[in-house]
Amino acid sequence: MDLNTITDVVRRPPDRPGSEWRDGDAWLAGGTWLFSDQQPHLRRLVDLTTLGWEPLVRSDAGLEIGATCTIRDLYAFAPPDDWRAGSLFGTSCEAFLASFKIWNSATVGGNICMSLPAGPMITMTVALEATYTLWAVDGSERTVDAADFVTGNHENVLAPGEVLRRIDIPVTALRKRHTHRRFTLTHLGRSTLFMIGTRTPGTDDLLLTITAGTTRPIRLAFDAAPDAEALQQSIDAIPADEWFDDPNGTPDHRRHLAKHFAEEIRTEFAAGDR
Repeated sequence: MDLNTITDVVRRPPDRPGSEWRDGDAWLAGGTWLFSDQQPHLRRLVDLTTLGWEPLVRSDAGLEIGATCTIRDLYAFAPPDDWRAGSLFGTSCEAFLASFKIWNSATVGGNICMSLPAGPMITMTVALEATYTLWAVDGSERTVDAADFVTGNHENVLAPGEVLRRIDIPVTALRKRHTHRRFTLTHLGRSTLFMIGTRTPGTDDLLLTITAGTTRPIRLAFDAAPDAEALQQSIDAIPADEWFDDPNGTPDHRRHLAKHFAEEIRTEFAAGDR
């Protein structure tokens, strides 16, 4: 869609692009959502892709994902063999309601900053215990736990002019056992519920991440494997107003699915290695 209120595009912003932020600006990375709808409040686009951020940097500490990394680049990444949870990269990319054409442009950071309940990059990074590095307009930076970034449907902790610079996933999370469940109304539809469970090797802990069915990511942590009743009670304890309601599912339906899938995940881990 043409954005007919835009009067300028900053193609070569400074290394700290927030230093020149002004009202009416928008960060431009993939632009797959930005150009999909009217944006009458915008006057200028600031192109982040020209800053040359490395898309993926592997190290002994884990994986650093540049915010402008495309979904296509993440999907093509081959994790080391000992990163057992590395297959969640592909799983999460495949959870997009988008064609391969969108994958070539859409970015990991863009999906996170859109902060929609069904954002699969949010699901992935919360489940893998990631942190986000945010750059402020005054040049300072802060680190936010992925689980605390999204605060509601299309809402997050970003201040005006603040930009998501990178996502850091620790190697300890990447080496965990994992399983997932996802429900959609149609084969390639938007997620009604997307859940990921992880477990530290050699332990019976459980980290259960619930997204798409809730307005923000919900992460339930158990030091030891819960029994069926305790797990169900933990889901029942999620406040009623945090279950999402849209044409893809009612809050009651999503809560029912979460309880059903949670028990499947619990029994799958109990049954053996994965």
